[in-house]
Amino acid sequence: MVWEPDRYLQFSDERLRPALDLLGRIPLRRPAHIVDLGCGAGNVTRLLAERWPDAELTGLDSSPEMLERARAQLPGVRFELTGVEHWDADEPLDLLFSNAALHWVGQHETLFPRLLDALSPGGVLAVQMPGNFDAPSHRIIREMAASSAWAGKVGSGRMGAILGLADYHRLLASGTTRLSLWETTYWQALTGPSPVLDWLRGTTLLPYVAPMDTETRDAFFSELADRLAEAYPPDTAGCTLFPFRRIFIVAQR
Repeated sequence: MVWEPDRYLQFSDERLRPALDLLGRIPLRRPAHIVDLGCGAGNVTRLLAERWPDAELTGLDSSPEMLERARAQLPGVRFELTGVEHWDADEPLDLLFSNAALHWVGQHETLFPRLLDALSPGGVLAVQMPGNFDAPSHRIIREMAASSAWAGKVGSGRMGAILGLADYHRLLASGTTRLSLWETTYWQALTGPSPVLDWLRGTTLLPYVAPMDTETRDAFFSELADRLAEAYPPDTAGCTLFPFRRIFIVAQR
């Protein structure tokens, strides 16, 4: 799956809001060792570096394209090409931060306890993930992918998955001194002829269209744009409201 940093960052301000909300809830003053897990193009890594300039900071991501952008923006930060499922901490961490990345990784029943174990005593696991997989936008994508017209043309079609908040509490509570779980729905005010499609093209749609040639992809996007416009019609001023649920976890060991 090839990421396109420019397309992803088209909505950088909107995508940054959950990260800022998560960052504001971290109860640490001077963490010495920080990992940004699934750092992408480094726009959130920059926030971590600005808040804790004396910390040893490492950004990890599985996309060479994203890491190339991150390294160009933050030459003083160490970045490593690796997937979450293949990563183990070299030393106990004070902060393990992950913004909009872990929903791409399966096996959360074992993943989250493993991430908690990577922390030093008092260390914090701070995670934000999309929680809108039952939204009309995502249901439409799954319906199209399963239809006879597209079933043999789309990619693996994994749009990510999460557990319920009660499940994360069950997995983490016994190993923490403080555990906060919450959710927020952000009402994104988007503009343009196909704003919801443009948003989804930067993330959710990537595995679906990965094997398509240009002509097939354009036809898929054309049909999808029409269906999304019905589900999310613009108002008289041309503004399309796109509600987007996010879940948050702050676990202190």
